[in-house]
Amino acid sequence: MQSYKKVFFQNKHQTAMSSLNASFHQNISIVHPEYFFIIGLSGIPYSSYYYIFLFIVYFITMIGNSVVLLIIALERSLHSPKYFGVFNLALSDLGETNALIPNMMKTLLFDSRYISYNACLVNMFFVFLFSSMQSFTLVVLAYDRLIAICLPLRYHSLVNNTTMICILSAVWAFNSSVVGLMVFFINQLSFCESIVIQSYFCDHGPVYRLACNDSSINKMFAFLISALYNVVPMILIVLSYMGIFLALIKITTWQGRLKALKTCVSHLLLVGIYFLPICFSYIAAVLLFLTPNTRVISTSLAYAIPPMLNPIIYVLNTAEIKDIIRKMFKNRLENMSN
Repeated sequence: MQSYKKVFFQNKHQTAMSSLNASFHQNISIVHPEYFFIIGLSGIPYSSYYYIFLFIVYFITMIGNSVVLLIIALERSLHSPKYFGVFNLALSDLGETNALIPNMMKTLLFDSRYISYNACLVNMFFVFLFSSMQSFTLVVLAYDRLIAICLPLRYHSLVNNTTMICILSAVWAFNSSVVGLMVFFINQLSFCESIVIQSYFCDHGPVYRLACNDSSINKMFAFLISALYNVVPMILIVLSYMGIFLALIKITTWQGRLKALKTCVSHLLLVGIYFLPICFSYIAAVLLFLTPNTRVISTSLAYAIPPMLNPIIYVLNTAEIKDIIRKMFKNRLENMSN
């Protein structure tokens, strides 16, 4: 059965490449394939266990973030700027997880590795959009903590519900525009040499490198996206916490410092969980030779694990949410006993 599939995929790939080359030699300016082939993990025994692990991660992520969204939406006491940011982060986590893991399971676990050209671009857009929203939402939450600790008397005038909604709406509009432009310029490329994507989803870098015409603007966008959504947010968050620590030094008592610092613990954990795996992946890619399978595993974990851990961290480290969950369970038990 495996040999039959291999021959089938080879024949399908050869047919696709013959069609692309024929179109290219007919002087058609832009040539798009009907589909791409996502290579994913290859040659690893028992790789299905990894996909099962990802399904468990997906299940926990969906449950955890849905609970956070419902609690914030239904509990009026949480309708505050900070929790609007947390709501946006949970929404981004759900979006990224749904854009990534189900497609990955379908592609790799069920050997459905061919994806249509348009579906590939849609997949690329949503994965990068929701990932960028995670990064920028952490910056917005850092801004919230900075104002709350450094300018507590002006907090409600500088950071209110209207302000936070406007900031988050602007972030959505900006990120949608940038990621949309990135995908638009992919659409300007011709693919006449290969349709095999060396990744586990329609990743921007592996896709634009398949082009047989000038892809310099796509290379520029790859650098821009990496800088804009990884480097710049880390710099802004570090600067925010430098301001916070300077403000903490001015507090005379250790009790006051610890009380203020406790309000930042959840956010600091979220920042570490999101950015550290990405940093390690980039550093490893630069300093070490990563095999395609190693890159697939490291980057897929960097994308999949933070959305799973984010709601757990907020539930365990936020007194308001813990109290609300405790009350919900208490009321549930009282209703059952009655």
